[in-house]
Amino acid sequence: MLRPWLLPLVVVALLTEMAIAMITTAVAQSPTIDEPVYVGTATVYLEQHSLRYNPEHPPLGKLIVASGLAFADVHLDPAFAGDQTQLGRHVLYESGNDPGRLLFLARLPMIVLTLLFGLVVFAFARDLTGPAGGVTALALYAFSPDVIAHGSLATLDVPVTGFLLTSTWLLWRARDRPARYLPPAGLALGAALATKMSALPAVPVLLILAAVSSWQTVPRLGRAVAAAIGVALIAIAVVWAAYLVVDPRLRWAEPAGLPALHGPRSLAGWLPLPRPYVDGMRVQFAFEDRTWSTFLFGTYHPGALWYYVPAALLVKLPLGALALGLAGAVVLIARLRPAALYVLVPTAVLLAAAMTSTRDLGVRYAISVPMFLAVAAGGLVVVERRWVHAVVAALVVFAAVSSLRTFPYYLPYSNEAFGGPAETHLRLHDSNVDWGQDLGRLHQRYPHDRLWLVYKGSGVPSAYGIDAADPRTVPPDEVHGLLAVSDSAIAKADAQLTALLSGSVPIDEVGHSITIYRRP
Repeated sequence: MLRPWLLPLVVVALLTEMAIAMITTAVAQSPTIDEPVYVGTATVYLEQHSLRYNPEHPPLGKLIVASGLAFADVHLDPAFAGDQTQLGRHVLYESGNDPGRLLFLARLPMIVLTLLFGLVVFAFARDLTGPAGGVTALALYAFSPDVIAHGSLATLDVPVTGFLLTSTWLLWRARDRPARYLPPAGLALGAALATKMSALPAVPVLLILAAVSSWQTVPRLGRAVAAAIGVALIAIAVVWAAYLVVDPRLRWAEPAGLPALHGPRSLAGWLPLPRPYVDGMRVQFAFEDRTWSTFLFGTYHPGALWYYVPAALLVKLPLGALALGLAGAVVLIARLRPAALYVLVPTAVLLAAAMTSTRDLGVRYAISVPMFLAVAAGGLVVVERRWVHAVVAALVVFAAVSSLRTFPYYLPYSNEAFGGPAETHLRLHDSNVDWGQDLGRLHQRYPHDRLWLVYKGSGVPSAYGIDAADPRTVPPDEVHGLLAVSDSAIAKADAQLTALLSGSVPIDEVGHSITIYRRP
């Protein structure tokens, strides 16, 4: 049993460790593939109040990014007219801005938000099982390599899941005081919907939970239905507010080439949401209609695999956290069934949505699993066996040590069963291991060398002092010396790159995401 005065110290210590890990990571990493788009879009929000960029994602996450950029003197050419990819490059590298400072200021609000979600994890688990359960859950969250990796980036995966987790926790609390907790649950659900559309599959589940929570206090069907409708209306209002904050006039021109809404997708046109939101859904439908290739366990697949996400999670989750999360889920089902409805059902729905997506690009699409399962793991403290408590403590330490050992390379983390971060690229690709984050480290390792570089990312190598050329632009017999290749490019190498690599000898690696070869 934790002494009352010790509990806040433990919480602060865990969050401090997490903050140090995320800030250190944020400072060291060059922009990942998605970040320049969000930074550029946030800059347009600040300076031009326009919604025309990045319509596939709602504005709230980028408004959070903008809250950091507001402290920078960001320069943007008012006449710029390129696409969103060109916009990100223009803001970071072509407008006289300091890309490192700008990127850190964009990432800082997400770091703060990720830490606040840690308090939600602690409070949720504490409400379920007491302070010991809260500390167990917070420890797994604070040491989660995936949460640290993506929580330190100016991206949307952790925020959308954190808002859903917050809404779920408030719905749990609403079982006793619905009038107090249902409105903020609606606000949190709306924040999730206004951040990323991956929150949409969870909406029916959370509205049902709102009705269940109301029913617990007053078992009347009409009251329960009214509670769900009230939460939905508040969530819808938040989405509208996010768009109106950017542009109160809601000026909008439909992007070209959007797919028509047919079949079940036609329901999107009936949603009481802003037109830019509905058109953003159409952009997402177009993404889902594409054929995306997959790389899993060293094998390239020309399409999605339904089991990709569970397999990738098996690689990416610390073994201690995985064992505790699954065991905690069993305990919730066996002993805390009301809690299981709130913790496990949203997790299962979000996992199923990620598994049925055509984009097998990383466990970030299922970041809900480590976040919600951390809460579930707190349920193990209700098992009144000393040996169980000892095993829980040992596995928490095991997970923490595994996380500390990968510092500061959290993005390419894999657990000990799969060789650790140095071998992740042999099994996974893209945001699981190499998302373009190591240009700065490449320059630090080879500051004076001219490189042949195959880089898969959004950064500009020359901005980091890297003197490099693309070997694919010249005949292979002209490529000699050092060849640096992003591991995500290696995973899906075409015939030209394969030929270059076959005549090269691997001699080094940078950040567990870029392999260095020497060509004679």
